[in-house]
Amino acid sequence: MKKTDSRAFPELISELVASVEEVSSIAKDSEKGLFIEFSCLLNKLGLILSDIKDKKDVMDTRTIRKAIESIEKELQRVKTLIKSPDSKQPNTWIENVTQDLGRSLGLVLFASIDLHLEMKEKISALHKEFMNVRFNGSLTPSSSPSLGPSPSPSRPPSPSHGYEFITANASETEIEEERTEIIEERSNLTVDDVILQLKYGNDEEFNFALLWFNESIRQGLITNEWINEGGIVLILVNRLSSCKPNNRLIILRILQKLASENSENKEKMADAASLSALVKSLTRDTEERREAVGLLLDLSDLQAVWRRLGRIQGCIVMLVTMLNGDDPIASSNAGKLLNALSSNTQNALHMAEAGYFKPLVHYLKEGSDMSKILMATALSRMEVTDQSRASLGEDGAVEPLVKMFNAGKLEAKLSALNALQNLSNLSENVQRLINSGIVVSLLQLLFSVTSVLMTLREPASAILARIAQSESILVNQDVAQQMLSLLNLSSPIIQCHLLQALNSIAGHRNASKVRSKMKENGVIHLLLPFLTESNMKIRTGALNLLYTLSQHLPEELTEQLGESHLNTIVNIILSSPLETDKAAAVGILSNIPISNKKATEVLKKSNLLPILISMMNSSPSMISNSLAEGVAGVLIRFTVPSDKKLQLLAAQNEAIPLLVKLLSCGSLVAKCRAAAALAQLSQNSVSLRKSKKKSWFCVPPSATAFCDVHDGYCIVNNTFCLVKAGAIPPLIQILEGKEREADEAVLNALATLLQDEIWENGSDYIAKNAGVEAIIKIMETASVKAQEKALWILERVFGVEELRVKYGESAQVVLIDLAQKGDPRLKSTTAKLLAQLELLQFQSSYF
Repeated sequence: MKKTDSRAFPELISELVASVEEVSSIAKDSEKGLFIEFSCLLNKLGLILSDIKDKKDVMDTRTIRKAIESIEKELQRVKTLIKSPDSKQPNTWIENVTQDLGRSLGLVLFASIDLHLEMKEKISALHKEFMNVRFNGSLTPSSSPSLGPSPSPSRPPSPSHGYEFITANASETEIEEERTEIIEERSNLTVDDVILQLKYGNDEEFNFALLWFNESIRQGLITNEWINEGGIVLILVNRLSSCKPNNRLIILRILQKLASENSENKEKMADAASLSALVKSLTRDTEERREAVGLLLDLSDLQAVWRRLGRIQGCIVMLVTMLNGDDPIASSNAGKLLNALSSNTQNALHMAEAGYFKPLVHYLKEGSDMSKILMATALSRMEVTDQSRASLGEDGAVEPLVKMFNAGKLEAKLSALNALQNLSNLSENVQRLINSGIVVSLLQLLFSVTSVLMTLREPASAILARIAQSESILVNQDVAQQMLSLLNLSSPIIQCHLLQALNSIAGHRNASKVRSKMKENGVIHLLLPFLTESNMKIRTGALNLLYTLSQHLPEELTEQLGESHLNTIVNIILSSPLETDKAAAVGILSNIPISNKKATEVLKKSNLLPILISMMNSSPSMISNSLAEGVAGVLIRFTVPSDKKLQLLAAQNEAIPLLVKLLSCGSLVAKCRAAAALAQLSQNSVSLRKSKKKSWFCVPPSATAFCDVHDGYCIVNNTFCLVKAGAIPPLIQILEGKEREADEAVLNALATLLQDEIWENGSDYIAKNAGVEAIIKIMETASVKAQEKALWILERVFGVEELRVKYGESAQVVLIDLAQKGDPRLKSTTAKLLAQLELLQFQSSYF
C-alpha cells in the first residue's frame, strides 16, 4: 500500500482546486470547442471540491485522500495533453480522461459515509455526468443515445434521472487498484465480524460494516439465508435509534429493499418493538420521514401491523401531520397507510381524534350497525374545534347521522342525536340539518309520550335550539307555535332549550309573521310567570325572550305588564348576579312606550333611577353595551320635556353626567339615546335659567355659573344646561365620526341651543366648538331626517352675518348638490338657504 500525502486536508483540497482552475483556464484558452466544453465540466468539479474543503471531520480519510491524489494525477496528464501540439484524436483521449476523473470522484462518493445527503447527491450527480460524457465528431459533448438528452451545463443531472454507469476500460490502472484495495478490506471481514460491528460497533466500525453490507446487497452478494442466520433485520432496526441521520437513511432503504424481496424479512419488522423504532423516524427530518412512511406502507399489507401501529403512541398523529404536509411523496404514502390502517375501527377513531375524519365518516355511511353506533358515540364525546366540525360537515357526516336518528333503533337514535348536537355548534352544519328535514322529526319526538323515547328529548331540544339560530328555520311556519305549546309540558332542561330556540326565532329579521302569531297565542302572558322561576337558567331564557319580543311588540307589553311584574323586573335588576339578566331586564323597561304614565309612576316609586345610576357608576369599565343602551333608553322616559319634576328627579340622581359620559364611551345606540335624553332636558333650559338681576338670588351666584348661551345663570342639576354640563364637544365629536346613525339625535340636541330667545348666542357657541364644519360635512351622507334638521340649524347659524361670511362658501357646494340630487322633501328648505347665501333668487322655481 502506497504512503499517502502528509498535507493537511484543507491544504490538499485548496491546491487541488487551484490545479482544477489552472487546467480549466488552459482548456478554455484553447481554440478547440471540445476543450471549452471540458473546461465547463472542470468548473463544476472545482465547485464540488470547494464545498468539501471545510468538511475535514467527515472527509479526511485515507480512501478519500487517495481519490484526491488520483484526480491530481489526471489533471497533470490533461494539462500535458492539451498543451501537446501533436495530440491526435482529442475526442477519444479526453473522453477517457473525463471518465477516469469520474471514477476518482466516484471513489470520493463511495467513501463519504458521513457526508450530508444533499452534498452526496451533488457529488453523485457530477460523477454520473463525468462517466456518461461522450464527444461526437464535431468536438461537442453528448450523451449516449440510450441515456437520454445531455444534462444542462448549469445543472448536473439529478440522481433520480436513472443514468446508468458506463464501465469503460481505464487507461490508468491505479484508480482501479484503489477501489480493489477497499473491496479487499471488506472481503477480509467475516460474517461474524460484520454482525458484531453492526450490532455493537462504535460509530466508525458501524459505518464501515453498514457500508460493506449496503455495497454487498447492491452487488447481490448477500443471501436471505445469511440475513436470517445473522438476525440482520432486527440488528438494523435496533441501531435506528442510536446511529447518525445519514446511517438511518441507509438503514431504512436497506430495510425497504429487504422487505420488498422477502416476506419473512417483512414479518420480522412487524413486531411491536420494530414498528415503534420505525415510527420514531416519522418525527425526524423530511427525508427520513419519507423513507420511514414508505417502509411502513410496505409493511401494512400484514394485518398484525394495522393493529400494532394504531397502538403506538403518536403514530397516527404523525401520519395525519404528514398527510397535511408539504412533501407530496410522504403525503401520498401517509394517506395510503392511513387508508390501510382505517380497516381497524379503533384506528379510525384515533385518526378522528387527530383531525382526520374521512374513515369515521366512511364507517357512518357504510359500516355495520355497531360500527355506526361506535363512531357516532365517539363523535358525541369528542372535543372538536369549529374547523373540525366544518371538516366533518364537508366530509358528509351529517346526512348518515340524520338517517341513523330517523331509522335506527333506540341506541342508534341516541348516539346519532348526541353526535349531531356536537356538530350543530357550527352554522354550516345547522344549514345541513335544516336541509335534511330533521326539524319535523325533532318536534315529533318532543311531543312523543312514549317512555322509551324520553331520553332522546333533551338532545333533540338542544339541536332545535341550535337550528333556530338560522333564519332558514322560518320555512317551518308553525315551529314557534309548537314550541310554545310544549313550554309548560317539558322538563327544566328542555324548557331552557325551547326558550333559547324561541328567542332566536323571534329575533330573526324576517320573523314578523311568526311574532304576530306568537302575539295571538298570548306569548307575553305565557312568559311572565317564568320571571319568578327559581331555576336561573329558565328565568334568564324567559327574560331574553321577553326582551326580544318587547322590541317588536311594545303595545302587547303595555297591556300585559302590571305593577307586580314591573316590580319583579326591577328586583331582577337589583339582585341578579348575572349582568346579562340585568341588561335584558333594563332592556324590557326601556321598550315600554313612554306614553304609559302608569308604568313611569311604578318605576319611579320602585327607586329605579338611583338603582340604575349607581349600577352604572360602580364599575363603569365592566358595563356591557347592551346594559348601557338599556339604561340610556330608560333615562329617555325620565327626561320627557312635559314633566319638569321628573326631569329634576333625573338630574338630582346625577343622570346628566352619566348621559354626557355615554356620549364619549358608549356604543352608537347608547350615544344616540343619551343625545335624545339630553335634548329633552335642554328644551327646558331657557325657561329654567336665572336672570342676571341680583334680586333673584339670596346669595350672589359665582361668575362661573353664568352661561353665555342662555344669557343667565345655569346650574346643571337645576337648569339642565348642556353648555355647563360639557355636552357640546362630545356631541360634535359624534358628528365628526364615521358612523351616521346617531346624527339626528345629536342635531336635535344642538338645535335646543338655537331656540328663539338664544339662537344667536347658540350659533356662536356651536361655531366656536367646530360644530358648523361638522354639520356641513355630514350633509352629504346623513339620513333625510338628519339633513332636514341640519338645514334648519344652518338657516339659524347663517342668520348671523359673521358666520354666514365665514362658512357660507364651504356650505354652498353641498347645498347646491343637495338641491339638485337630494330628497324632494328638502328642496324648498335648501333653496331658502341658498337664497340666504345670495346664491339663488327668492322668486326661484325652487320655492
